[in-house]
Formats: sequence, structure tokens, C-alpha cells
Amino acid sequence: MLKIDKTSVMNLENSIRGARNPMNSWEKSDSYYSADGTYILGENDLALAIKLCRAGSDHRKFIRQIMVSVDITAPLYWWKEFDTYKVATVSNSTSTMHKIHSKPFEQDDFSCDQLNTESKEQLLCLINYLEKLRIRYNENKDKTIWYNMIQLLPSSYNQLRTCTFNYETLTNIYHARKNHKLNEWHVVCDWIRMLPYAAELIIGE
Repeated sequence: MLKIDKTSVMNLENSIRGARNPMNSWEKSDSYYSADGTYILGENDLALAIKLCRAGSDHRKFIRQIMVSVDITAPLYWWKEFDTYKVATVSNSTSTMHKIHSKPFEQDDFSCDQLNTESKEQLLCLINYLEKLRIRYNENKDKTIWYNMIQLLPSSYNQLRTCTFNYETLTNIYHARKNHKLNEWHVVCDWIRMLPYAAELIIGE
């Protein structure tokens, strides 16, 4: 299970202006803001953007200035793979260390959509045990009980992070993960495809 919320794409106008700096061709820019405040790439600017992206990473530097902020809720096993992408990414997560004891453990806190019936029953047993530990810890603040919660917590536990990327990083993610065996990566790639001008600037269509 992976959920994406609160997508915000920023700095498209400035990145396109910068793309015209090498040839001092700012007078050819034809992009504009629509009535609802969306920045629309004009025919000239879009053609230039596509040309630069097709020329390779050395020429598409401008997409590194297109920023995306998003909230992602995903299991710990997915976040371990995500942490491969350390360049041009920032993320602030909810704290397992500080807040694991602050709310009851529930099935919705875990990604279990691929479990069969037997495995789901085992997970529910573990969730119930973690909840007993949580209650005991809140009663006496015994650190050994807290450690039991931390060390028993399965990698299917979901964590929320607010993440910031640029289009260059999303290009790398998309092409590296579009055929990955984890379903969560397919959700991410589908989201990337929906970003403004992703087909031209990221996917390469």
C-alpha cells in the first residue's frame, strides 16, 4: 500500500527562463499563466524543453529547478528502497522513535493488501501484542517494553513523509522503477506520469 497526497509543483516559470539563458533567447518565450494561476508552457518553450531533455542530462539542467513537494504514506520496506535516492531529495517523516506509543496499533497502520488469510491472521496477532506492549509502556514507561515495540515492529508498518524532489530525480526514479516487482513503485510511477509536462520532460514521450 502506498498513498500520495498534497502534490505541489513549483518553479516551472523560473526553470524555463533559465533554460533560455545560454542562447539569450528570452524574447522567444511564449509561456503564460492561465486564469486559474496554472503556468502553461507555450509552443516555443515546450519545443525547447523537449529538445533539451532529449539531448541528455547535461543539457536538461533546467528540470533540476522544477521542484515537487508531496506527502507519501508507505510501508517501511518501501522506504528502505526509496532511501537509495539521496541526491536532490529531502524528506521529513513522522517519528517512530518518539510517537510509536502515542496511538493504538490498528490494522490500517500496516500494508497488508498482499497477505493471504493465514499471514494476515499472524499479522493481527502481532498487532494485538504490540498494542498490549504499548499500553504497558504508557503505564510504566519501562524502556525495555519500548524496545520490544521497536524491535518487533514489522517492515509493513506505514510511515508518512513529506518529500521534496526535482524533475531530474523523478526522471531517474521513473525509468529505474517503472518495471519493479513492488506494486508501491507502480503507484509512484503512475503519479509521476500525472505531473505537469511529465510526458515530455520526464517520460520522454
